[in-house]
Amino acid sequence: MFWAVVFKAVAAILVVVVTAATPASQAERIDREIDARIRAEGEKNSQILRTLHYLTDVYGPRLTGSPNHKAASEWTVRQMTEWGLTGGRLEPWDFGRPGWLNERLSGHIVAPVKDALVAEVLAWTPSTGGAVTAEAVQIAPPTRPTQAELDAWIAAVAPQIQGKIALVGRHASVTVSFDPRPLRTADADARRQYDPNTPPEERGRGRGRGRGRGNEPADPTRLSAAAVTSAVNALMLKASVLVRVNDAGRGHGQIRAFQNSTYDLAKAPPTVVLRNEDYGRISRLLASGHAVRLEFDIVNRTYPEGRTSYNAVAEIAGTDKADEVVMLGGHLDSWHAATGATDNAIGCAIMMEAARILKASGAKPRRTIRVALWGGEEQGLLGSRAYVAQHFGTFENPKPEFFKLNGYFNVDTGTGRIRGAAVFGPPEAATILRQAFAPFEDYGIMGAVDTNSRRAGGTDSTSFNAAGLPGIGLGQDPIEYSSHTWHTNLDTYERIVEDDVKKSAIAIAAAAYHLAMRDEMLPRFSKETMPPPPPAGRGGGSGQ
Repeated sequence: MFWAVVFKAVAAILVVVVTAATPASQAERIDREIDARIRAEGEKNSQILRTLHYLTDVYGPRLTGSPNHKAASEWTVRQMTEWGLTGGRLEPWDFGRPGWLNERLSGHIVAPVKDALVAEVLAWTPSTGGAVTAEAVQIAPPTRPTQAELDAWIAAVAPQIQGKIALVGRHASVTVSFDPRPLRTADADARRQYDPNTPPEERGRGRGRGRGRGNEPADPTRLSAAAVTSAVNALMLKASVLVRVNDAGRGHGQIRAFQNSTYDLAKAPPTVVLRNEDYGRISRLLASGHAVRLEFDIVNRTYPEGRTSYNAVAEIAGTDKADEVVMLGGHLDSWHAATGATDNAIGCAIMMEAARILKASGAKPRRTIRVALWGGEEQGLLGSRAYVAQHFGTFENPKPEFFKLNGYFNVDTGTGRIRGAAVFGPPEAATILRQAFAPFEDYGIMGAVDTNSRRAGGTDSTSFNAAGLPGIGLGQDPIEYSSHTWHTNLDTYERIVEDDVKKSAIAIAAAAYHLAMRDEMLPRFSKETMPPPPPAGRGGGSGQ
């Protein structure tokens, strides 16, 4: 009882602070009672670790187009339906490529020593057709060559690699870091980053449309890295190379394995990404004159039905404003080197948990609250882009639903607690979110800012921004995301920080409920202030 009284007093103070810091005409009516019920449900009865267990241990990895991804999508719909959400469904979209999964990988050095190797398979590459053993050679393709330079290099190395296992590229020197990144963002830094009075250039992430890459114009006589990779793969196929071996180029056994960019298994040899430590050992053995023999056994499988992928959707139906929607989302697909815990089972589990909390706490939102879990984010935000195109259109060519979306919340940067929000819209939109999150400053949430960038790329909230819709990207503490787990073979359940993900789900549940209950929708850019879309071909980018 004592703590209940204390809690109510603190909540009241927070509301007073929010109101006092905001002009009366802009003050938000924060529902302290529902916030208290949301906190209690999320802290005492959380299901988020169980959800994460299923998404990672049972269904991971969840590569787009794979049976794992579809099974995970189906499970999320069943689970949300069990919690009382309605309208659960899978919404198909055209991936246009077969699904792919690695079923078996073993690698060994068999001479001049015997030892196991640590590697991951490059996605959408073929199997070895059984265990293969061959002499290892190392080649170093030229960087940005002319066609004539590349042709001369190919002619020189072709006889050296015939029927071999080829290491491609020099060994990357990964130095020891004497200045490790902090796991938490300092409160003062988070406040500054999410303070609207902080100049954009001082926030760490600008709110404008970007400065570009600043590179010199490309020399049209020189080939791109993608063109060189394609030519090297063609060379290896012609030379009957048994396995292509790439250097992971990261320390402490971390491996990032992406995909054959053509998605065509006939255009690449069997390919693995070897941990930097093993690659370096083999490279040094070859350099010192030792004959090295390697053995690999790779079994991959393709799934033609994976050409159709899915977004998983379920919702809490609204009441008097049910045709208007607040959305919560994250991408369900992952890379295949691990089980995709921090990227991005966590984002999906947080949004599912936020919806569960609202149902369990008896919330009756005026607007519909919809959870959407995307596929194809890692291949270029494909699932969320398809959803936005199908349901909303764009500011320039809107569909009826375009005018009914009242914000899309997105989580996609690991296990760290939410520290602030960036919303596509005018400053007034950020003011509303800042007040909605203010009661959760004790959780570390320090504010909200606006952005006017319509450039898509990085994460699914930008699919909404690009269309002129109010995407809300949520910033988080870094923990070990960029340094250890992002797209790596270390991205597993063990990297979850339980307290952080619980707090994120609670705060998002409260903020989503607040947007669902307001008399007015979240302010948007007007016709006069809407930023133009980025030029064609410059709004893309792979996911986080």
